[in-house]
Amino acid sequence: MVQAAGTDAWEGFRRRVAVWFGRGDAERESGELARLDQTAADLATLDANDGASAERIRIRQEALWQARFEGLLEGLAQEERDRATAELQSLLDAHRASGTVVGDGSLAVGRDLNVSSDNGSVAAGVINGGVHLGPPPPPVSFQG
Repeated sequence: MVQAAGTDAWEGFRRRVAVWFGRGDAERESGELARLDQTAADLATLDANDGASAERIRIRQEALWQARFEGLLEGLAQEERDRATAELQSLLDAHRASGTVVGDGSLAVGRDLNVSSDNGSVAAGVINGGVHLGPPPPPVSFQG
């Protein structure tokens, strides 16, 4: 997954995740920001790795963060866990609405997108595979 790093939406999301993990502790918050930055750096190397290596990095990061979220929630009393779960859901809903997460080979748009072509050219948001411009093949004649 490629993230629109450097955008205001990403920075806001990053900060909100750190605050969520910090639970009011500025030092923990700072540590979470460092972990998020390291994860972003690790994921930024995916394009430089072969497919299998990139997939291992992605899976490792997903597992690490899943364990971190689960561990924090499991360590809270029920009332605090309910509140933290609602906060996390709100954080994720706001981030999804921002349209900043884009999967490999895909396009996510939060607002308008206009794609057009002219003079026999090709226009697309994403092209997976090759494009060949030329006249269509002649119709096949049926012999009976």
